[in-house]
Amino acid sequence: MSWVVYRPDAVAVWREPVVRERLRWYYSVMRDAAPAKFHIAARVEAPSDYASMDEASLWKLHEELGRAFDEEWSRQRERPDISLTRRELPRASFLDVKIELAKRQLKHCMLCERRCGVDRYSKRGACLLDAKPRVASFFHHLGEEAPLVPSGTVFFSGCNFRCVYCQNWDISQFPDSGVEVTAEALAAIQVKLREEGARNINWVGGEPTPNIPYILESLKILARRGVNVPQLWNSNMYLTPQGLALILHVIDIWLPDFKYGNDAHALRYSVAPRYWEVTTRNFSVICKRREDIIVRHLVLPGHVECCTKPVLKWLAENCNHALVNIMDQYRPEYLVERLGRYREIRRRVSEEEMEEAYRYADSLGLTWREITR
Repeated sequence: MSWVVYRPDAVAVWREPVVRERLRWYYSVMRDAAPAKFHIAARVEAPSDYASMDEASLWKLHEELGRAFDEEWSRQRERPDISLTRRELPRASFLDVKIELAKRQLKHCMLCERRCGVDRYSKRGACLLDAKPRVASFFHHLGEEAPLVPSGTVFFSGCNFRCVYCQNWDISQFPDSGVEVTAEALAAIQVKLREEGARNINWVGGEPTPNIPYILESLKILARRGVNVPQLWNSNMYLTPQGLALILHVIDIWLPDFKYGNDAHALRYSVAPRYWEVTTRNFSVICKRREDIIVRHLVLPGHVECCTKPVLKWLAENCNHALVNIMDQYRPEYLVERLGRYREIRRRVSEEEMEEAYRYADSLGLTWREITR
């Protein structure tokens, strides 16, 4: 518990009624009072011949099992039963169907909205990765939002974005810096982090999306062992509907970035076409389900009107139960620091810009003060 000295707010934040209410599911799983969602998915029974189905039939089955999952999750939210984590697994489950579908994706990858369609078993995709995940590091992160600390963070190499100001560019744009891992290794990492006091497993990078098949497979191993730990998705949210569907029923708390308020700046700074359409589509799925969510928005210098305000306005109108972290941590790094073409963001965000963002968030009634540091 030495982390308490460094982050006393990680304890104090749970005295805030709004935090306890909006992160109620995550809080229950964190305290081992409720089963993580992957335990539920691993115990929703599936037909034993699922692996012989064609992909279209398998997606239809996935949709049907998703409804059965939602019924059980609804019951668990009302009356959590931690004994579920100790129940025997069926011969085939909803989680097995997810794993099968995810592995098939690797043959014509459509996990993210790059939609490169690459057979990642034979070459690298737009994420710079082949079929095997690579981990750059894992540790107890003490710098995350207060309800998450200490966060059992797993940093993947590779990314489907090309952010010119990326602070993790050495792993996101150079995936060979990481170490190749198996699903068994990912499971072992999670067990170690949880046993050492992690409140959650924080999948990040780089970007976790290209690694969905192995993440899901590692959760099957945890389900078999009865290990209970909340799963956290720390992502740019540039997933396809298929990619999002695969993780939707195993993530207990969402920590997505909502970077840009328009497509032009997403294209200029992250080479991410159709950003607004894709991101709001994915946020809408999560927000309509009233999932536990903390949204991060990094304020860029000179972009309060064009990016910050549209993002905050969309959240107020479409995801008003979210906790919002309005971040001032932008630094002009990587290509911004090296290339003159990005000189408009070659400075830190000003106090005046941050105050304007905060005032606007207040005017919209967003809950941000309890989360923003």
